Amino acid sequence: MSSLSILYCGDLRKGGTCLHRMQALKELGHDIASVDTAPEDVRNRQRRFSYLVRRKLFGPLDLAKANKQIVSKLKQRSYDVLWLDKALTIKPETLQKVKKMQRDCCIVGYSPDDMYAGHSQSRQFLKHLNMYDVFFTTKSYNVSELMSLGCPRVEFVGKSFNPNLHRPLSVYEEECVRLGGSVGFIGTAEKERAHSVAFLAEKGIRVKVWGNEWVRWQKKLRGKFAVAGPSQYGEQYTKIICSFDINLGFLRKINRDQQTSRSIEIPACGAFMLAERTREHLELFEEGKEAEFFSSNEELLDKVRFYLAHPQHRKRIAAAGRQRCLESGYSNHDRLKWMLEKVVSLR
Repeated sequence: MSSLSILYCGDLRKGGTCLHRMQALKELGHDIASVDTAPEDVRNRQRRFSYLVRRKLFGPLDLAKANKQIVSKLKQRSYDVLWLDKALTIKPETLQKVKKMQRDCCIVGYSPDDMYAGHSQSRQFLKHLNMYDVFFTTKSYNVSELMSLGCPRVEFVGKSFNPNLHRPLSVYEEECVRLGGSVGFIGTAEKERAHSVAFLAEKGIRVKVWGNEWVRWQKKLRGKFAVAGPSQYGEQYTKIICSFDINLGFLRKINRDQQTSRSIEIPACGAFMLAERTREHLELFEEGKEAEFFSSNEELLDKVRFYLAHPQHRKRIAAAGRQRCLESGYSNHDRLKWMLEKVVSLR
């Protein structure tokens, strides 16, 4: 594929997957200009009470003036693609201007979240949904749902990993003890997750969690699990994954998840994953050979006990899981190549 000129618009904060995808596009040789919808000064303003009230009333606000930036950049040069990563603040009027200014510019949408769910949407998103040339979603069930809302073309693409970040790391023993342990999870607490973790701890399994809201659930359930700290990102996130014997893969029920970013990132790190059993998980990894899965707390406990007692079996599965990620094209680069091939076919 020849190099494309892409105007990439999204939340480009350090450590975020949106930034990782943009960096992958650059590494693939494409000419990238960017519009950051959430620079640091905007994120600081978003924490203010006055903004939170206005957001509650009117939805996400374009504090970064992303709409103005998009139009300004399109006046300066032509682009093959306008890439909108979960564009909640982009107005339909802006996309109308894009169509008028550069008729050959393909408007591409992408989101890692459940965009049919009200908590993920915005008024502007719903108003401009019919203006995408193609929208990529990591939620298979969103394909028909977003088309029912007026999006003309929706494609499902699986989750991905950043090969520059999610890879096997050797962690010093002292740091390994501090960060990891026998069984662990990184991510925000939810009711079902908390009950599963508390169940394991009650049965004598040493479980450590990293993430927000865990202290509250620990108190509520009188859980015997350890809360190590808030959610971690970047290199620290990878180190933690590589420091656990067993990494739990809980799904987010509010998003109706069949797979999450962790579903790919854990195996990509060469670490052992024990995740909730879903159709998509079973398509991504062969059960018992490339990852392990569970459908109940009782099955979870049985498999935790088995794999803690059989480290060599666990390590073989972890190595095979990483190999599957590499050979089946689960990286950001491979997923983006596939998406851009779809985009080029529309032009």
